[in-house]
Amino acid sequence: MTHPSNDKSQRRTIRVKRLNLMAAGLVCLLGVALWLRRAQPPQEPHGNEAPASGSAPSAAAASYAGSGVCGSCHEAEFRAWRGSHHAHAERQLELPADVTAFDAKTADAYPGAVFHAGVAEPGPFVEVQGASGKLERLGPVRWIGVDPLRQLLIQGEAGRLQALDVAYDPAKRDWFSIFGNEQRQPGEWGHFTGRGMNWNSNCASCHNTDLRKGYQPENESYQTTYQELGVGCESCHGPQLAHVEAYRNQRAPAPHHAAALTAERWLDTCGSCHSRRSDLTGNFRPGHAFADDFALEIPGSSAAFYADGQVNEEAYELTSFLSSRMHQAGVTCQDCHEPHSSQLRFPDDQLCLQCHGNGVRNAPRIDPAAHTFHKPSSTGSRCVNCHMPLTRYMQRHGRRDHGFTIPDPLLTLELGIPNACNRCHADKSAAWAEHAAALRYGQRLERATRRRARLLAKGEHADPSAKKGLLELLSREPIGLWRAAAAAALEHYLPDQAVVSALLEAAHDDDALTRERALRALELEFPREPERIGAALRHGLEDPLRSVRVAAAWALRAEVSESSQAGADLLAALRFNQDQPTGQLQLGGYQLARGNVKGAIDHLERAVRWDTRSAPLHHELAVALSAAGRTKEAIAELERARTLEPAEGQYAYRLGLAYSENHDLKAAIETFELAVKLSPQLGRAWYNLGLARNLSGDASGGLRALEQAERAAPLDADVPYARAVVLSNLQRKDQAKAAAQRALSLNPTLQAARALLHQLSQ
Repeated sequence: MTHPSNDKSQRRTIRVKRLNLMAAGLVCLLGVALWLRRAQPPQEPHGNEAPASGSAPSAAAASYAGSGVCGSCHEAEFRAWRGSHHAHAERQLELPADVTAFDAKTADAYPGAVFHAGVAEPGPFVEVQGASGKLERLGPVRWIGVDPLRQLLIQGEAGRLQALDVAYDPAKRDWFSIFGNEQRQPGEWGHFTGRGMNWNSNCASCHNTDLRKGYQPENESYQTTYQELGVGCESCHGPQLAHVEAYRNQRAPAPHHAAALTAERWLDTCGSCHSRRSDLTGNFRPGHAFADDFALEIPGSSAAFYADGQVNEEAYELTSFLSSRMHQAGVTCQDCHEPHSSQLRFPDDQLCLQCHGNGVRNAPRIDPAAHTFHKPSSTGSRCVNCHMPLTRYMQRHGRRDHGFTIPDPLLTLELGIPNACNRCHADKSAAWAEHAAALRYGQRLERATRRRARLLAKGEHADPSAKKGLLELLSREPIGLWRAAAAAALEHYLPDQAVVSALLEAAHDDDALTRERALRALELEFPREPERIGAALRHGLEDPLRSVRVAAAWALRAEVSESSQAGADLLAALRFNQDQPTGQLQLGGYQLARGNVKGAIDHLERAVRWDTRSAPLHHELAVALSAAGRTKEAIAELERARTLEPAEGQYAYRLGLAYSENHDLKAAIETFELAVKLSPQLGRAWYNLGLARNLSGDASGGLRALEQAERAAPLDADVPYARAVVLSNLQRKDQAKAAAQRALSLNPTLQAARALLHQLSQ
């Protein structure tokens, strides 16, 4: 789900870089509110609530006691929790307390469309453009969120709750669009009536206790259940009925589900919601390892983060925190946040100085006055304003980055990465900030973090100069998340054999994230080296953590046994996410890999029907149609993709391939030429343009295109090999030999190049 100013997680259309299981998870959006009129939970929001009316209780219902019961013994903790944002993460409308939000005089504030809120019989209402495109009066009955904004839940069909994209600001007492000036249209995935704003799938699990999504694929409905509205005691401590009954019956010791949780497992529990991740099971419980239920998004493979680890899109806290030296030093969420009230343990800089003031955990001692170069008590002197910069999501929700990064204006100038200096000094340029930082800190800014950010930024574009550094980062970096980011970046350097060897070694790393990313990268190399890479992937099928097993099973989806543990894990993950277009996309990719072309087309057609404005979905459907021999239909889908994203060269390139498949060489050449005009860095488009021109009789034009391809993709061995073939046909033997040798230097396993070189040497 996306907010156009910062966050692309809730998109107008689904965008998929490449078909990959891990790219599809949707994350809970803090502050989103949804409602189903049929659901009638009890009025007391903090006791042992029954599931929504009309739904069956979850299998675990008998093991939950309810927060109200916990509070009868743990009074202080209950009192602190009861006023927290967690306790009110989702709640019913309460009249007359909530009536001020529905004052129509303050509610007409929806850009480009009509929106009103008010109160009439039988209660509060909103008027907004519905799925039909016409003004509809809707009766919301629940909130998600407390401060700084609250969203309403609106009844949908077939058990759905939908989050209204107009939110209420209780401080300013006004309504505003969480998408700013970008107006979502009915029929879009991201419209409040669409699947992108569906509570059951995207929000409910992190706003309620023991949430079970309950999607019914046979009729595309939901039977969603929960034990308690809001994030109750047992969301973090696990089901406690046995603990309660033991005390009631005076049995000792009274079992406590979470009593033995380690610091790492507590972090996993907080991170299960405070993260941007794909849900693999829908069954996380306190005590589980995060990587056994989720696949985390990280820098190096996600636009949600800048190359230095700063949050770009809405990504919550876990990834940033795992990337930090604080986490490496053993700091946990509870060192800074009181877990029941969710409040900070100390005010302002005292929070940081509890370690940095006295060297706890070997933290460098900081003298704030000498360290900041700002006046004491000024905004610029506060630790968090430099090291935990604030980004606003949903227009008004400010959240601090938990990566504890170091401001570096030079990276702003070089890579466009924001820096904390200019967040405050918005009237100054990045060059001014860089000059000021250099004067004050000098060579201290030439840090490993700067070098790492440069490497990852270059790695995204397969810059040859970054390969060595990325390999060193993968092998030597002490923080597991950054090793994982290096593994993700190195996939752009395949089939380089040094990279393959490093990824094979990383597939056995102690860190689960690194193992997972290494296997995902090796998937790309599997068709070229099925034995060597296949052995590593099959080893991954036996990994103790599900996210790693699922990554391996996805790479081996054409052959993995569905009855094996990893195969079953993969199928369960695919089915859990099948209520979203990306889930159908993945199911389509799975069936296509296993030779079930008709099944693949069925899933992909459903994905397109659910999100008609997504160019990648039309593209993937085209791939399946082409596999079925339905080339004309495939071309039509690719043309739709091009229409949706006319500036994206990738779709012109794919359309050119389809024209080639349809033996329309003239159209193929024209479309490849358009592709390279739109995206000059697209090496494969130049490559295919070169082949097509050569086939049309324009060998010199083909060579020019292949030379451009080699500049755009200097690590792709296929390009110099193709150039060698053309040069050989032109009887330019010495140049052909040099090109073939270049291909073999890039990929020694390229037997076609070796054979051509042998032939040329006769």
